[in-house]
Parts: sequence; C-alpha cells; structure tokens
Amino acid sequence: MSKITAAITAVGAYVPEFVLSNKVLETMVDTNDEWITTRTGIKERRILKKEGKGTSYLAIKAAQDLLEKRNLDPKEIDLVIVATATPDMPVASTAVYTATQIGATNAFAYDLQAACSSFLYGLSTATSYIESGRYKKVLLIGADKMSSIIDYTDRATCIIFGDGAGAVLLEPNEEGLGFQDEYLRSDGTGREFLKIEAGGSILPTSQETVDNKQHFVHQEGRTVFKFAVANMADVCEKIMQRNNLSHEDVSWLVPHQANLRIIDATANRMNLDESKVLKNIYRYGNTTSATLPLLLYDFEKKLKKGDNLIFAAFGGGFTWGSIYLKWAYNS
Repeated sequence: MSKITAAITAVGAYVPEFVLSNKVLETMVDTNDEWITTRTGIKERRILKKEGKGTSYLAIKAAQDLLEKRNLDPKEIDLVIVATATPDMPVASTAVYTATQIGATNAFAYDLQAACSSFLYGLSTATSYIESGRYKKVLLIGADKMSSIIDYTDRATCIIFGDGAGAVLLEPNEEGLGFQDEYLRSDGTGREFLKIEAGGSILPTSQETVDNKQHFVHQEGRTVFKFAVANMADVCEKIMQRNNLSHEDVSWLVPHQANLRIIDATANRMNLDESKVLKNIYRYGNTTSATLPLLLYDFEKKLKKGDNLIFAAFGGGFTWGSIYLKWAYNS
C-alpha cells in the first residue's frame, strides 16, 4: 500500500472590493507612491469596509468560493482550521463560526495563530491530520482583516497591510504528490519587535491603553526586515539541501508577501530565476495569513501536476519556516 500524503486539491479566495492605493495614502500620511513602491513593492491593498464584518466574513467568502469551484458538499469536510492573527473576537473561535456558516456541520474547527506564518504552520497541522488517516478532508483558511489593527496615522505600518482570505482543501494522495517536507522555526526573543502591546493578559484593555494607541500593530521595521531576510532565505536553502533539490528542480517559490526586497533576497539565495517566483504583493500588500493561499489562487492555472513548490514565511513572535510540496493537479 502506498504511503498517504496530504495534497492540496482545491483553492478559493476572496478580497474586498475597496482598493486603498498609494495615491490615497498620500492624502492620509506623510508618504508618497515612489517611496512605498521602492521600499515595499506595494501599489495597493484591499480593505474590508462593510460595517460589523470581521475576519470570518473574509474566511466564509473564500471557503464558499472553494466549495463552489470544487462542487463540494460542505458536510464532507472533517475539519476547518482558520489561520489568523485577527480573530473576530477573543475566546469565541472564528473557525467554529466559519464552519457553521458554510454548512460544514460534520467538522470540528479551531483557530491557529502564528502571525504571518499562521497559514504555513496551518499547512503543517492540516497535513498531519490527513497523513494520520483519521480525516479525509481538511479545509485550511488563511484570513486576516489587518485594517482592524492598523493605525492609519502611522506611516510605518499603514502602507504595508491589507485584508483578504484564501482557502485550500487538503485530501489524501497515494501518488507521492502533496506534502514532502517542512522546516519550521520560532524564536520568542523576537516578540518585542512586532506586536500589539495591549488587549492581552499582560496589559488588559483600559482607557489608558486605548488613548495610547496600544491596540494597534507596532513594529521595529529595520530589525524585523533584517531577521526576515536572513531567516526566510536560510530555511529555503535548508529544505532544498535536505531534499537534494537544485534551483532547476524548484518549479515555484511561494513566498510570504511582506516586502518585495525580502522576497527577492530569498529567491537570490535559492539561485532562482525571477520567473519562478510568485508575487502579487503589488495588488494586495501584506494580508498576513492570506498571502500564501492568495498566491496559489492567483497563479493556480500556472501550477502543473508534479511541480515542486517551496513555501516560505516569516512572522511576528518570531515565527518562520519553509514547506516543500508537490502540486497534485492541473486546473
């Protein structure tokens, strides 16, 4: 009997209609299109403007898109994982609500949080459930409403982030396709450099924390950039070496869309031609947990059965890693 591997068999996505361009940001903070584009590669990002709608709205839309494309009965889904740094609310799981709303009534569900590495870690987790043989269909959704935690008077962060969601279905494969290897890392000394200070158990919400804007994302950009460049490149190089992959063997690099210079540095370390690097940062900015599945969605038609994909991400905490996967279908 062939070894069971976990393969991605369908993708779906959703981004809000409202486009926040660099030109619009010029009217909000002291910045300009050239400065943003040169340093980040971002031209625009999508923002969820609907009143009373949070991350679950994005996740539900992405899941429904996948279900419709695949013509899949949601009752067949065994597990729903929502990878997110911006849950609808504390305590009550966004994934549980999402599963109920899409009709996945036979699934259990939970959230997974590892900042910008959430989807990557979620892919590892979903893979383990499939390869255990206990579950046949796992829906993994990466979704974030970053606009809910961004200070739009802070030019260091408001130019970077956008809202969006992407979803993938993982199922058993006996052809040797799908998940091949992973190299995931973390370092708690990094949590001071990219964080939201208040609203947790250390510093609960108060009038003072609200007045001090301590519920917004704060990052020390240079430090985060330095760590991200070194570590994303390191893990990709490591996973290539472990699996005896040359740059010619890699079909596609699927990198977290945080900064174009980080993406390019990772590709250069892997000695990859730019044509093999998936990028959509200019359209969406950094959608945190949604960047990797949005790449799969946007470039799905280019992905061919048997292609070697290298995923890479870096997030607050610090969290980072790489996953090697063989694509399982032709769209």
